[in-house]
Amino acid sequence: MRMKPALVVLAAGIGSRYGSLKQTDQVGSSGETLMDYSVFDAHRHGFGRCVFVIRKSMERDFRAAYLSKIGGRLETECVFQELEDVPPGFSVPAGRTKPWGTSHAVLAAAGTVREPFAVINADDFYGSESFRLMAGFLSGLRAEEARYAVVGFDLAATLSEHGAVARGVCEVNGEGFLDGIVERTQIERIPGGAAYKNEDGRIVSLPAGKTVSMNFWGFTPTYFDHARKAFIRFLETNAGNPKAEWFIPLVVNEMIRNGAATCRVLPTSARWFGVTYREDKPLVVRALAELVKAGEYPSRLWA
Repeated sequence: MRMKPALVVLAAGIGSRYGSLKQTDQVGSSGETLMDYSVFDAHRHGFGRCVFVIRKSMERDFRAAYLSKIGGRLETECVFQELEDVPPGFSVPAGRTKPWGTSHAVLAAAGTVREPFAVINADDFYGSESFRLMAGFLSGLRAEEARYAVVGFDLAATLSEHGAVARGVCEVNGEGFLDGIVERTQIERIPGGAAYKNEDGRIVSLPAGKTVSMNFWGFTPTYFDHARKAFIRFLETNAGNPKAEWFIPLVVNEMIRNGAATCRVLPTSARWFGVTYREDKPLVVRALAELVKAGEYPSRLWA
């Protein structure tokens, strides 16, 4: 009998551009957070439990403000991502305050996740269809398989009207698998599409309909073994760089290149939105209210 997939929620970060703890910010009509909608969608599409990656210093407030609302409805667990969590023989470089990155956050769940699992950001809304697609993919996997997936969104539907954003730009082959993903920063809407500023400061346009990752991944526990080894290589290479970050796509790209894993792209027409900037919040509140009015969500998720 296959286990129900787990949902790993990356909730350890504080949004510097947003200016507050976005993970517990209320945007729903009855005080719901964006995490509430993700957990609700995961639960109704067959995920068995949720593992929240937070910092130890957040635990008391997080449990009081969030977990108390959903307790008893599905299994939940907190694990901790700390800057000091590095392999034996390594230490945190002097002056380093920046978190190690999303792949480091996923590794925080390695001690508790034994089943196929999805990974999401705490401060994004992915839509019910995205969870349905990922649940369908993960439910067909065995824990020992290195078959992964990423939900693919249309870039145009993920841009902010209030500033530049970072997105994982996907290269998808003709069979629907990921050939590679590149993290692009400073992506902005321009007439007729979008563009980003490259390393040389040159503006590069992106074609209409480009597929991007919003950090909604599907993995099996095989990811952890590869990630542990990759983290050592990252630390060796970036020992003198206090701002280097270790993102999930770095591990996935390496595994694809080495033939260690495949990654299916799950295209979705689901509506994505988030609160990259404080000015985005009213738009998110209005969009959620429209979804409630349309009957896609109850007015009180945990009533």
